[in-house]
Amino acid sequence: MAAPSDAPSARTSPASDRRDRLALALVVYAVLLGQTLVYPGVDLLTAEFGGSGVAGPTLFLAVEFAAFALFAGPWGALSDRLGERRRLVALAAGGGAIGYLALAVVASGGGDGGSRFPVALLLRGVQGAMTVGALSLAISALADRSGGNGRNMGVAGIAIGLGTASGAPIGGQLFEVGATVPLYAAAGLLAVAAAGSLTIPDRPPEATGATPNGTDSGGDADGGHGGLGALLAGVRDRRELAVPYAFAFADRLVAGFFALVGTLYFREAFGLGPGATGLLLAAFFAPFALLQYPFGLLSDRIGRVVPVAAGSAVFGLAVIAVGFAPSVPAVAATMVVVGVLGALMAPATLALVVDLGGEDGRGAAVAGFNAAGSLGFLAGSLVGGAVAAEFGFTAAFVVAGGSEFLLAVVTLPALVRLGRQSGRTAVFGGGD
Repeated sequence: MAAPSDAPSARTSPASDRRDRLALALVVYAVLLGQTLVYPGVDLLTAEFGGSGVAGPTLFLAVEFAAFALFAGPWGALSDRLGERRRLVALAAGGGAIGYLALAVVASGGGDGGSRFPVALLLRGVQGAMTVGALSLAISALADRSGGNGRNMGVAGIAIGLGTASGAPIGGQLFEVGATVPLYAAAGLLAVAAAGSLTIPDRPPEATGATPNGTDSGGDADGGHGGLGALLAGVRDRRELAVPYAFAFADRLVAGFFALVGTLYFREAFGLGPGATGLLLAAFFAPFALLQYPFGLLSDRIGRVVPVAAGSAVFGLAVIAVGFAPSVPAVAATMVVVGVLGALMAPATLALVVDLGGEDGRGAAVAGFNAAGSLGFLAGSLVGGAVAAEFGFTAAFVVAGGSEFLLAVVTLPALVRLGRQSGRTAVFGGGD
């Protein structure tokens, strides 16, 4: 239970909520910026550890997101049970900073590179387990604020988008200085996030116990299991969560695809270096970041169905178009379209999770969302890399974009059924 001095105030003002949103958005931004700094030159970084070919970058990305999927649930459940976020965010961000620093030290060490790679993968897993706690709980803390789930998740989306948008070009420039420089920068960012999170007051619902219907609240939904347990338990207890979780999986599959296959494709097909590759990735992430907040507000007004279903369908087709674009300017223009569509659907999908999770279990619901997304990122890296290696980059783009399009078509009836529920979620508007 949180200490009395940490108990949320019974009264909040719009000004204090705005300050809290800004501070939490900065924490989310720092975490995502640190995470994405390594993407533009991930092949160069893994070479420092002794990893080679497509397998090295694939494993390095996959281990982190496997840890995300496994450990998002315990962080969310612990936060709901204790009734606090900020000190757990600080603990997780501090642990992530140490993990990045340890990776930099290992990469800079001498000796046999091949023997360093397994150590690097182990440290990467630990770093991912800590980092997901900071990210997931900071988003949960944003969901605790008043003002509407679409608004709050739009703020989270801006922070996520800006972190990834700036991480790509900045990381590319840092790689031009040295292969381990992005790791040291990420460690510093996580340390700042850890310190900054301690200044933000907690305003979560009361610590979990028995809910009015006599069952355990969502914070213990995973029954003490890991992120996958939270994901499965959340779907079991609230079956409707399967819909936004499926979209989280597909959306992050595309993100994982771009982080690995897209980066390698841009480097190989157009002969781009890390700096130019980062700028090309930013063509997607910039509009994705800047439009999240207004599109989040839009989902509060018109509901979640249209942004999620229509946005995802066209998003998938745009991803396929990237693989057929004949030149760098054409790729950049198509990536901008992908970013706009991603911004349309992302805050609505996350707001739908918060709608369905309820006050007593939003930490676990968001953790399940992050677990589903992490599994998607993992699948995007592994499946995208395998398809690209076996059938070529064009086929990989078709698989990644086609999966998003087919999901939107298949799940549309389920989204409409959610919209017809009364008094439970703001699927067709009228958010709180």
